[in-house]
Amino acid sequence: MPTARRLAHEFLDRRGLTTIFGNPGSNELPFLAELPSHFRYVLGLHEGAVVGMADGYAQATGRPVLVNLHAAAGSGNAMGALTNAVYSRSPLVLTAGQQVRSAIGLEAMLANVEATQLMRPLVGWAGEPSCAEDVPRSLAQAVFEAELHRRPTYLSVPYDDWAAELPANAAATLHRNVQRGLTPDAAQLDELAAAVAGAENPALVLGGDIDATGLFDRAVALAEHLGLPTWVAPSPHRLPFPNRHPLFRGVLPAGIAPISAAFTGHDLVLVLGAPVFRYHQHVPGAYLPEGTRLIQVTDDFGAAARAPMGEALVADPAPVIEALLAKVPARTSGGGFAVDPEPKTGAKALHPEQVFAALRETQTDDTRYVVESTSTNSAWWRQMDLRREGSYFFPAAGGLGFGLPAAVGVAMGSPDRPVVGVIGDGSANYGITALWSAAHYRVPVTFVILRNGVYGALRWFGELLGTPDVPGTEIPGLDFTAIAAGYGVPATTVTDLGDLHDQLKSTPDGPRLIQVDTEPTTPE
Repeated sequence: MPTARRLAHEFLDRRGLTTIFGNPGSNELPFLAELPSHFRYVLGLHEGAVVGMADGYAQATGRPVLVNLHAAAGSGNAMGALTNAVYSRSPLVLTAGQQVRSAIGLEAMLANVEATQLMRPLVGWAGEPSCAEDVPRSLAQAVFEAELHRRPTYLSVPYDDWAAELPANAAATLHRNVQRGLTPDAAQLDELAAAVAGAENPALVLGGDIDATGLFDRAVALAEHLGLPTWVAPSPHRLPFPNRHPLFRGVLPAGIAPISAAFTGHDLVLVLGAPVFRYHQHVPGAYLPEGTRLIQVTDDFGAAARAPMGEALVADPAPVIEALLAKVPARTSGGGFAVDPEPKTGAKALHPEQVFAALRETQTDDTRYVVESTSTNSAWWRQMDLRREGSYFFPAAGGLGFGLPAAVGVAMGSPDRPVVGVIGDGSANYGITALWSAAHYRVPVTFVILRNGVYGALRWFGELLGTPDVPGTEIPGLDFTAIAAGYGVPATTVTDLGDLHDQLKSTPDGPRLIQVDTEPTTPE
């Protein structure tokens, strides 16, 4: 009779989950034993980096990915990074080893007490099989739940289950397939098309789900067909629209009042693939201008249910876009892509705009950027020219530690495209162990570390909140070239713009780190 381990490995193989990101402990070793030779185990030195790499990999490939964590302590270490994966809707399947069944109630060392509660409410589903025979079915449910809801799931498995021999019925899981379909009916599409066609001055807001589900080009086609001024929903973790396009109006501010002000004069706001809205700064006001109607289209049931205003259609945005292209008459729009602005210059160090302009001028159009430098946000959007799908990745929940590991994961998941991680010196410390994984697996990724010696975003918030005089906002004395060398990543420091261009023009066959001293800036 087959063991639970063999059936689990075969199920993962059939579903294409043959790349595993992990940091194992003793409880996990029985699952990893006899792993098929064509599986790839990517080791991370801290669970936060493990989840960050898996998050980047899942976003780059658009497929579920298996994450192997250790019991309660290892799972707890992963939770900060997990917040980003939740809001990027990455289908991570988190597995964790549990003590042997007879020791759980005793709370023996490494027992995960009430394991299914540990990761909630972050994960969309959490389970622990009721018996060894239930292991294959539980693993299948974890995978299918992640795929269907596009949200991480968590499965805790007692380690003595893996070697258990199972009856024939347990193998039925191998042949299962679960598909998702959320196509609106004809009446719903006709009603939406009539609303858009009848609006005098409609506007479009796009969210990260548009890019994540491969709809970047179709969303551009829709905006151009209807001549719609187009915003990106606030705090984007992906870029769903070219940021230099003549119809692009920018990233919406993350406050209630400024978003409402941006919609002034628009009688209809159509939101595709985004919550309405993920506010950040507390700037109260009316949700919408008087007379403005908002219609949200999303396949995220939770985002539709919790919205404070507007109407929602829970549906896959893809058929909605195609219906609007077919049913709504075209409107004219003109203009060309915006010209490259002259970057601001720094007095004592390079201005971040100079760094971003150098990236724009030296990197190919298909480059993927993983960005974790919140204080340079306005400089980034002013200088970059991103016109391809999958060009931009940002921590979706704002949790630090995403950038370095996610850049590794994105590069591993898309070997056909260059990857550059643009990371602030404050953020880099949270995921620094990802440098070892990059070096060990010779991942071709460029890390650009912006070193300004401060937590720039915190200083900005201090001014915003009326608390400018607070401790803990300075981080002097960091040398990332020395740290990178210790992890095995070649690194250099540049202070001159010409040297920066020369460094960026070279093409690495493995990881490299470029430390750039920059002047402190604020997000806006």
